[in-house]
Amino acid sequence: MKIQLQNWWEGVRTSFWFVPGGLVLIAIGAAHSLIVFDQLIELALIRQFSFLYFGGPEGARVILSTLAGSMVTVAGVVFSITIVALTLASSQFGPRLLRNFMQDTGTQYVLGIFIATFIYCLFVLSAVNTEGPKDFVPYLSVNIALVLAVLNVGVLIYFIHHVSVSIQADQVVATVYDELVASIELFFPGPLQHEPDPLVMPDFVESTTAVRVITATCDGYLQALDDAALVKAAAQSGCFYDVRFRPGDFITRGETLVAVTPCDRTQASSPEPEASDVLEVEAQEIRQAFVCGALRTAEQDPEFALNQMVEIALRALSPGINDPFTAMTCLDRLGAVLSLLSCRQFPHPLRCHEEAQVCCRFRSVSYTGMVNAAFDQIRQCAASNVAVSIRLLEVLATMAKHGRTSEQQQAIGCQAEMVWRAGQKTVTEPEDLREMQSRYQQVTELLRWMTQ
Repeated sequence: MKIQLQNWWEGVRTSFWFVPGGLVLIAIGAAHSLIVFDQLIELALIRQFSFLYFGGPEGARVILSTLAGSMVTVAGVVFSITIVALTLASSQFGPRLLRNFMQDTGTQYVLGIFIATFIYCLFVLSAVNTEGPKDFVPYLSVNIALVLAVLNVGVLIYFIHHVSVSIQADQVVATVYDELVASIELFFPGPLQHEPDPLVMPDFVESTTAVRVITATCDGYLQALDDAALVKAAAQSGCFYDVRFRPGDFITRGETLVAVTPCDRTQASSPEPEASDVLEVEAQEIRQAFVCGALRTAEQDPEFALNQMVEIALRALSPGINDPFTAMTCLDRLGAVLSLLSCRQFPHPLRCHEEAQVCCRFRSVSYTGMVNAAFDQIRQCAASNVAVSIRLLEVLATMAKHGRTSEQQQAIGCQAEMVWRAGQKTVTEPEDLREMQSRYQQVTELLRWMTQ
């Protein structure tokens, strides 16, 4: 339940309506509070401020109606500019980058401020009364509406500048890079202490053949996985859980989510089945640990932001755009992220409960997998682009200086070798091929020096 609530809150927090909706509620509360305050304070106290508005009710209505109409018009303009920016971003950088623009808090606050000012003016306008024995004009509320109008001019100027900057290629790459670094800090907080231990499975898993499987009941991308709940459930049931999916994988209905192996051999070989209701409760608890949705999210998927950076580079290398400089910028950022990742400890696939030596095996990400996800598609698309291939080898040379384990060095060397082999097949200019060979030799020499 906790992981489901976190997944729900992550979707709400990054939605396009949450911040504007909250500002509208604040505007409604502020309008009611100021109207009540206007009814309680003395008019003579407000008249001490000569620069404020003290006209009649008709003038107040004109001001408030003008401000309300202007705010809703500007809000429509802001919404139109936002849609145009989203369209440009989708065509230039890919549709999966729309999530970054939609969760941009600057745009959300700008749209929310204009709508909230419009709602505030409407509520204050409804409080202007001329039908009673005494006219009532909420002077303080009206003057605050004027102040909000002046502030909204500055907000509009900020929005125009913000949109013009946010759709630039370098800024988009920098935004994705910041999100990728944040995900690295979240998923891999511990520094690398030692060489990862080899994966040794418990003896009963290798010797026991009786396995019960928990299958999926729905389709979708695995957005979040409650690994702590699975470890606890495995300890309570006395079984070994082999989790077959990790966040970011697509799950098809009927596929095996978890393979359950009893730790007790006598229990595993016993012909008497467990009660069906107990099995069903356990299966439901296991399925609740898997949160699926229609889209991949960065909540527990460190490769998601990595794929976004790769998509920007692939779009830049496409014949329709042909922007190798953006692709090289993406390579620089990917190299910086993977160099940072080489100093972090990856989670071990086997995890045990504190009170019982019962383990779960999870499909966790590896450094080799992250390197392949970052460079494979770019390397394949840039095989005939000498400048991008050379930059890729330079990035691999920088990563080789930070490689600390044999897995990291092997992953970097494998990528460099594939770039060099592709260059030998596609590059016809001898001087370009000589430059690539020089970069490739630099990578191999650095790797050889790091292993000594």
